[in-house]
Order: sequence, then structure tokens, then C-alpha cells
Amino acid sequence: RVRPWMSAILAPSPRLSPRAVVVTRPRRVVRVSASAEPCKRVKVCVNKECKRAGSNRTVALFEAAAAADASLEVTTQVCLDECGLGPNVQINGDDGPIVNGVKSQADVDAVLAKLAGGEDGAMASSSETIRVGFIGAGIMGVPMAKNLLKAGHGVTIWNRTASACDPVVAEGATLAASAAEACEKSDVIFVMVSDPAAALACAEAAAPGLSAGKGYVDVSTVDAATSTEIAALVRGTGAMFLEAPVSGSKAPAEQGALIFLAAGDRQLYDRVAPHLEVMGKAHFFLGDVGAGANMKLVVNSVMGSMMASFAEGLTLTEKAGLDRETLLEVISLGAINTPMYALKGPNMIKGAFPPAFPLKHQQKDMRLALELGEKLDVTMPVANAANEMYKVAQGKGKDDDDFSAVIVALEK
Repeated sequence: RVRPWMSAILAPSPRLSPRAVVVTRPRRVVRVSASAEPCKRVKVCVNKECKRAGSNRTVALFEAAAAADASLEVTTQVCLDECGLGPNVQINGDDGPIVNGVKSQADVDAVLAKLAGGEDGAMASSSETIRVGFIGAGIMGVPMAKNLLKAGHGVTIWNRTASACDPVVAEGATLAASAAEACEKSDVIFVMVSDPAAALACAEAAAPGLSAGKGYVDVSTVDAATSTEIAALVRGTGAMFLEAPVSGSKAPAEQGALIFLAAGDRQLYDRVAPHLEVMGKAHFFLGDVGAGANMKLVVNSVMGSMMASFAEGLTLTEKAGLDRETLLEVISLGAINTPMYALKGPNMIKGAFPPAFPLKHQQKDMRLALELGEKLDVTMPVANAANEMYKVAQGKGKDDDDFSAVIVALEK
């Protein structure tokens, strides 16, 4: 029997597009039993500390099986110990064997086969057998690649500056000598680089290692024209292409809480869904190449404008002789409260801007969003004014600081 809390897993939320997959985590023990006396038991263990992505997807797959099999009982439990490849599944009671990394339908079918008296050999996991490549080892790429490693995926990594890969190699990744080699040794390749020029250069360097059956997933933020050019290059090798720019910065990347805005080859999107769920809390499929790129520019344009307005408010508060800490508290209690203000505000007051999302990248995204607006004949006075503030901050040497350093544009 499906409990009400599972409706968000088994059916699209009325507040979300059916193209969205949101990874949620159970916060309590839930027990669902068929009416008949169960003789087969499965317990899905979720690690609360690491917030392992994909857990509720696994629960939903087992619940669907239980709905069709009265002898199957499924229990979910929050576990406080390490969950290994996660989510873990324990078979036939607390003393039964534990199977790691149960994420896909194939994984669930293998567990059910064990319950039915099938072979006890290693479980065939479709997601675990996919060889993963990663191109880019910057602020975002390093934690994303690390999360893939922590989830049990083998990773081959390449970066133009090889030493930037050291933190990932130290945790078990294989260092490739070139982008092409990273692709040759991988089935799917994720790319996270700084700008359109770098993304195109990486695709050109990677192309000799691509071929039919491989997938190339560019999670960088670029404009739709560049993404279309990369797609043509990748598909020309016989490989599939997916753009999947992310919403989120350093902390969400570390926490596996990014949001992926994907478009391109749907088959590849379905194939890499388990990987997206390791690195993120939600992923959307938006259609043809360019749709993901454009959505990301809209999101970052709004974010950049919000930060510029916030910087104005903090500056005006100080000049009016008011306490800026009190402003943060007032904002936190009202309708305009946002995690971004709570996170960035205290450091902005101190004049400290540790980079989570560099200001130069925010300005680049504002520029690309304004170019999109001009192309579509959309007037964007707020974004345009915010963009000028970022350019002033760049002129004051804040390129590599966090984008919250836009506040220095208001200093006299």
C-alpha cells in the first residue's frame, strides 16, 4: 500500500513539471506491508549524514514490486553509519546479507532474484558498470567528481592543469593524459569548465576519443549557440550529447545538492540519471539542445540581479546609520528571505568574499543572458544595471572573488 508521503515519488508534483526529478530523502522510518503474511523482507537503509542521493527512488522501485507481490515487505530506515555505495539494502531481516549501491531497476531486480532463491553472485548494476570520465577540476568539478567516487563509480579525470586533479586522484580517480584519453577510457563523460570558449576547446580536444555508444554531458554554463556547436561536434563522432548546466555553487556541489537543467539526447539523460542523482538533488529534462543553456542563463540572471540589489540594501543600511546584522535578521523573517542572503550576508558585512562562485563567471552569465534578451527582443533594464555593477567590481580587481564582492562597486 502506498503511503501519502510517497506520492511525490510515484507521481509528478502539482507544483513541478513532469520533466523534473527531485531527489528527496526519508526523515523517518516507514513500514509498508501487504495484507498477506510476508515471507520476503527488504530494508532500505538511508544514511542521514551523507544524504545519499537516489534513496527515495530506490524505495519507490521496491514499493512498486511490493504492490505486485503480497509476500514482499519493504521497510525504510535512516542509518547513522556509513552507507558505502548507498543506498544499502538488507535482505531477509536484520541478520541478512547487505547489498550496496541499489539504485536502478536492474539493481532492484537482482535483489528480488536473490530473495526468490536466485544466484548469490555479484549484483549486476547498470549504473556501476558504466565507466565515468570527468573533464574539469575547478571549484565545481573537484567536489562533483569526488561525489561520483564516493558513490562507487570509477572516474577517469583530466584537466588542462594536471595538478588541479590531485585531490580527486588522491581519492581513487585515474588521471588521463588528455581529454581524448579520458573519453577513450569512459562510457560517459561529464565536462565542467569555466566558459563557452573553454567548453568548445574541451569538446574539440575530446572528440578523437569519442565514438558510437559513448555519452558526452556538458554541465558547464554556456550560451545556446555554443552548446549547439558542441552538440554537432560530439554527435559527429557517433556519440550522444546532453547539456546539463547546474544551478548551485561550491557548497551544493560538495553536498551533492546541485540542480541539473538538461536537454539533448533523452536516451543519454535516462542513462546518466543515477549519476545526476549522486551529484544533485534534482534534475530536469527540458527538450532540445539549447533549452538547458537558456534556462540556466535565466536563473543566473535573476540570481545576479538579486545579489546586486542585496548589495545596495546593505550599503544603504550602513550609510543610514542602521545595523546591517539587524537588516539580515529582518530579511530572514519576511517574504524576501532566501538562503543566498543568509549565506553571503555575514561575509559581505565583513568585507570577505571567499569564492564559491567567482564574480567573473557571474558577469559572464549576465552578459550571455543580456545577449539572449537582445536576440529575443526582451528589454532587461534590471539585469543590465546589475551587469554594470559587476563590471565595476571587476575593474576593482574582484574577478576571482565570490560574486557577492559586487558590493565593492558601490564603494566611494
